[in-house]
Amino acid sequence: MTRQEPVAPTAVAAFFDVDNTVIRGASAFHIARGLKQRGYFRNRDLFRFGWEQLKYLVFGESQEQMSSVRAEALSIIKGWSVAEMAAIGEEVYDEILAMRIFPGTKGLIDEHRAQGHEVWFVTASPVEIGRLIARRLEATGALGTIWEHQGGLYTGRLVGDLMHGEAKAVAVRELAARKQLDLSRCFAYGDSMNDAPMLSVVGHGCAINPDSRLRRHAKRHGWPIQDFRGRNPQGRRSIVRSSLTGFVWIVMTILRGTGHTLLAPLRTLKRKRRASPRDSV
Repeated sequence: MTRQEPVAPTAVAAFFDVDNTVIRGASAFHIARGLKQRGYFRNRDLFRFGWEQLKYLVFGESQEQMSSVRAEALSIIKGWSVAEMAAIGEEVYDEILAMRIFPGTKGLIDEHRAQGHEVWFVTASPVEIGRLIARRLEATGALGTIWEHQGGLYTGRLVGDLMHGEAKAVAVRELAARKQLDLSRCFAYGDSMNDAPMLSVVGHGCAINPDSRLRRHAKRHGWPIQDFRGRNPQGRRSIVRSSLTGFVWIVMTILRGTGHTLLAPLRTLKRKRRASPRDSV
């Protein structure tokens, strides 16, 4: 019997981080805003998400920040319906996310698709969000953090760990093995130093909208750098300004709601006084 030689990997794929690479800002934060508008979040929940979003855009990702976001999100979504979350995600994409796609990154995605490459999104956000964005942009699929659910409801636990840092590189290697991808010919794009492990496992890493640490790292390794933020030489400030605007909007919304609550008894008292007859002299 003739022994068959193993088939050499031939397929090529492009791997994209999502937040601040494909989507301006954090996709999960925008989903949170949509959920708040539909009554799923309390004001303080959205305030915390907004604060984490602001820190992310000012300072970039950190392990501490990601752990904080994970713990906060898991505690909030416990008991929520998976089907309802999917339906709301579709609405939020049309209302918010579609307008926050970086045209430059969308151009790269389309170029890879035109060359017959697979396109995968790799994100620390819930895999459902990654798959939604991938489907809308006609990408192949998505790898992301898996939130456990039973009986159609989220349990508040993860399956495995957060898709972040080295976990992205592991997931890309595993996918390459399953799909016979030639990693030496593959591409990867990310904005944060936490994407560096993923960029390192492919033959063509590229920094998109990089934070300062990834920018320095990319220069040392000779990776191309693309910036689609439409900013001036002041670094991340244009995105930070827009994020500050969003954060102030959140604060003002909360304060308006709180103000209405606090002033309600006073308004009621005034109405009662106007309705009552004047005391006779």
